[in-house]
Amino acid sequence: MATDCQSRLSFLFITTIFFISVVVVVDGVPPSCERIECPSYDVVDKGNGFEIRRYNSTAWMSTPKIENISFVGATRTGFLLLFDYIQGKNEYGAKIEMTAPVITQVSPSDGPFCASSFVVSFYVPKKNQADTPPAEGLHVQRWGVMYAAVRQFGGFVSDDSIGGEAAALYSDLAGSHWASAVDKGRSADPTSDYTVAQYNSPFEFSGRVNEIWMMFDPEDGYSS
Repeated sequence: MATDCQSRLSFLFITTIFFISVVVVVDGVPPSCERIECPSYDVVDKGNGFEIRRYNSTAWMSTPKIENISFVGATRTGFLLLFDYIQGKNEYGAKIEMTAPVITQVSPSDGPFCASSFVVSFYVPKKNQADTPPAEGLHVQRWGVMYAAVRQFGGFVSDDSIGGEAAALYSDLAGSHWASAVDKGRSADPTSDYTVAQYNSPFEFSGRVNEIWMMFDPEDGYSS
């Protein structure tokens, strides 16, 4: 059985392998969700390069805002805080099962040499959502029913690729009847321009699945 130290080292390994790109795109439910718990959703529409999902109510344990010029660096920092949390560094001393995805909410900076703002979150298993163990320096986000425009892509996420993937989703949405609602959703939440969801452990080199999410209210600007 792996020790806590060995498990922690697996998270630290992210610092190296996030920069490796293995481009494998999986269309549909990520394979990791067949092994561990993921938030449930319904696909309500599909377009060219994107799908629209309706997520059921969820709870997420989240870091404070992390200011960093690097998505990878900020996500690594958040991962380590959340890893300690699920290993029992919480007020209940409870160990919590791993879930997927780990998400990073991104508020980009105005320039390449300015720090962006990131919030990294762990999906809380259903059995822990009613009484989520609190922890110093972390907070719970409780989402009601949420809608998301989603773009799926493969490989390891890097600082060089993430902005392009978000721009590609936005471009794919242009001209669709969801575009106005997504625009208003992004404007309504200045703390998060888009969200990056990562489903795989750092040691999985093939079949990797990542997603860009843009959250919105379907009644806010939807055109049929």
